Amino acid sequence: MTAFLGWVTTSTPFGRAIFAVGGNAESARRVGISINRTRIAAFSIVGLMAAIGGIVGASRYASVSFNAFAGGPLLLEAIGAAVIGGTSLFGGRGSVWNAILGALVIGSLGNGLDLSGASAADKLMFSGGILLLAVSIDAISRTKTDQTN
Repeated sequence: MTAFLGWVTTSTPFGRAIFAVGGNAESARRVGISINRTRIAAFSIVGLMAAIGGIVGASRYASVSFNAFAGGPLLLEAIGAAVIGGTSLFGGRGSVWNAILGALVIGSLGNGLDLSGASAADKLMFSGGILLLAVSIDAISRTKTDQTN
Protein backbone atom coordinates (compact mmCIF):
# COMPACT_ATOMS: atom_id res chain seq x y z
CA MET A 1 0.00 0.00 0.00
CA THR A 2 2.90 2.35 0.72
CA ALA A 3 4.36 1.81 -2.73
CA PHE A 4 0.99 2.34 -4.39
CA LEU A 5 0.20 5.52 -2.45
CA GLY A 6 3.74 6.78 -3.01
CA TRP A 7 3.27 6.28 -6.74
CA VAL A 8 -0.17 7.97 -6.70
CA THR A 9 1.10 11.04 -4.86
CA THR A 10 4.21 11.55 -7.00
CA SER A 11 3.28 10.31 -10.47
CA THR A 12 -0.37 11.09 -11.10
CA PRO A 13 -2.28 14.32 -11.68
CA PHE A 14 -4.48 13.45 -8.70
CA GLY A 15 -1.42 13.32 -6.41
CA ARG A 16 -0.21 16.68 -7.68
CA ALA A 17 -3.72 18.06 -7.12
CA ILE A 18 -3.65 16.88 -3.50
CA PHE A 19 -0.36 18.70 -2.88
CA ALA A 20 -1.62 21.79 -4.71
CA VAL A 21 -4.82 21.97 -2.67
CA GLY A 22 -2.89 21.31 0.55
CA GLY A 23 -0.29 23.95 -0.22
CA ASN A 24 -2.52 26.77 -1.44
CA ALA A 25 -6.17 26.10 -2.18
CA GLU A 26 -6.72 29.44 -3.89
CA SER A 27 -3.88 28.86 -6.36
CA ALA A 28 -5.17 25.35 -7.02
CA ARG A 29 -8.64 26.72 -7.71
CA ARG A 30 -7.22 29.27 -10.14
CA VAL A 31 -5.49 26.61 -12.22
CA GLY A 32 -8.71 24.63 -12.51
CA ILE A 33 -8.43 21.99 -9.81
CA SER A 34 -11.73 21.08 -8.20
CA ILE A 35 -10.96 21.75 -4.55
CA ASN A 36 -14.08 20.11 -3.11
CA ARG A 37 -13.67 16.97 -5.20
CA THR A 38 -9.98 16.68 -4.31
CA ARG A 39 -10.63 17.18 -0.59
CA ILE A 40 -13.47 14.64 -0.55
CA ALA A 41 -11.30 12.10 -2.38
CA ALA A 42 -8.35 12.73 -0.02
CA PHE A 43 -10.52 12.36 3.08
CA SER A 44 -12.06 9.21 1.62
CA ILE A 45 -8.60 7.71 1.12
CA VAL A 46 -7.67 8.67 4.69
CA GLY A 47 -10.87 7.04 5.97
CA LEU A 48 -10.11 3.87 4.03
CA MET A 49 -6.56 3.79 5.43
CA ALA A 50 -7.90 4.32 8.97
CA ALA A 51 -10.34 1.44 8.48
CA ILE A 52 -7.54 -0.81 7.26
CA GLY A 53 -5.38 0.28 10.21
CA GLY A 54 -8.25 -0.49 12.60
CA ILE A 55 -8.71 -3.93 11.12
CA VAL A 56 -4.98 -4.66 11.34
CA GLY A 57 -4.85 -3.34 14.92
CA ALA A 58 -7.87 -5.37 15.99
CA SER A 59 -6.46 -8.52 14.45
CA ARG A 60 -3.06 -7.87 16.02
CA TYR A 61 -4.48 -7.57 19.54
CA ALA A 62 -7.22 -10.18 18.89
CA SER A 63 -9.82 -7.94 20.51
CA VAL A 64 -11.93 -4.90 19.82
CA SER A 65 -12.69 -2.09 22.21
CA PHE A 66 -14.35 1.27 21.66
CA ASN A 67 -11.38 3.17 23.06
CA ALA A 68 -8.56 0.73 22.25
CA PHE A 69 -6.75 3.14 19.92
CA ALA A 70 -8.30 6.45 20.98
CA GLY A 71 -5.85 9.20 21.84
CA GLY A 72 -2.92 8.44 24.07
CA PRO A 73 0.56 7.83 22.79
CA LEU A 74 -0.57 6.29 19.50
CA LEU A 75 -1.90 9.61 18.18
CA LEU A 76 1.24 11.47 19.30
CA GLU A 77 3.45 8.86 17.65
CA ALA A 78 1.48 8.96 14.39
CA ILE A 79 1.65 12.75 14.10
CA GLY A 80 5.27 12.74 15.21
CA ALA A 81 6.21 10.16 12.60
CA ALA A 82 4.69 12.23 9.81
CA VAL A 83 6.27 15.49 10.95
CA ILE A 84 9.70 13.95 11.59
CA GLY A 85 9.45 12.43 8.11
CA GLY A 86 9.12 15.92 6.63
CA THR A 87 5.36 16.30 6.22
CA SER A 88 4.43 19.91 6.86
CA LEU A 89 1.58 20.60 9.27
CA PHE A 90 0.87 23.65 7.14
CA GLY A 91 0.23 21.56 4.00
CA GLY A 92 1.77 21.13 0.58
CA ARG A 93 4.87 19.11 1.50
CA GLY A 94 5.54 15.52 2.41
CA SER A 95 6.06 12.01 1.14
CA VAL A 96 4.67 8.61 1.96
CA TRP A 97 8.17 7.13 2.13
CA ASN A 98 9.41 9.87 4.45
CA ALA A 99 6.48 9.24 6.78
CA ILE A 100 7.55 5.59 6.96
CA LEU A 101 11.10 6.70 7.83
CA GLY A 102 9.66 9.01 10.51
CA ALA A 103 7.71 6.07 11.94
CA LEU A 104 10.95 4.07 12.10
CA VAL A 105 12.61 6.92 14.01
CA ILE A 106 9.73 7.15 16.51
CA GLY A 107 9.64 3.36 16.85
CA SER A 108 13.41 3.20 17.41
CA LEU A 109 13.17 5.94 20.01
CA GLY A 110 10.40 4.09 21.85
CA ASN A 111 12.26 0.81 21.65
CA GLY A 112 15.47 2.38 22.93
CA LEU A 113 13.65 4.00 25.84
CA ASP A 114 11.95 0.69 26.66
CA LEU A 115 15.30 -1.09 26.68
CA SER A 116 16.80 1.58 28.94
CA GLY A 117 13.94 1.13 31.42
CA ALA A 118 12.30 4.52 30.93
CA SER A 119 8.75 5.01 32.17
CA ALA A 120 5.75 5.67 29.94
CA ALA A 121 5.80 9.32 31.00
CA ASP A 122 9.44 9.62 29.93
CA LYS A 123 8.59 8.14 26.53
CA LEU A 124 5.78 10.66 26.07
CA MET A 125 8.07 13.54 27.08
CA PHE A 126 10.78 12.49 24.63
CA SER A 127 8.27 11.96 21.81
CA GLY A 128 6.62 15.31 22.56
CA GLY A 129 9.97 17.07 22.66
CA ILE A 130 11.01 15.61 19.32
CA LEU A 131 7.63 16.53 17.84
CA LEU A 132 7.98 20.09 19.18
CA LEU A 133 11.46 20.34 17.68
CA ALA A 134 10.28 18.99 14.30
CA VAL A 135 7.31 21.39 14.18
CA SER A 136 9.54 24.32 15.13
CA ILE A 137 12.01 23.47 12.37
CA ASP A 138 9.12 23.15 9.91
CA ALA A 139 7.67 26.52 10.93
CA ILE A 140 11.06 28.24 10.71
CA SER A 141 11.83 26.72 7.30
CA ARG A 142 8.35 27.66 6.07
CA THR A 143 8.88 31.26 7.25
CA LYS A 144 12.28 31.49 5.53
CA THR A 145 10.81 30.04 2.32
CA ASP A 146 7.98 32.57 2.41
CA GLN A 147 10.41 35.44 2.95
CA THR A 148 12.54 34.48 -0.07
CA ASN A 149 9.49 34.23 -2.34
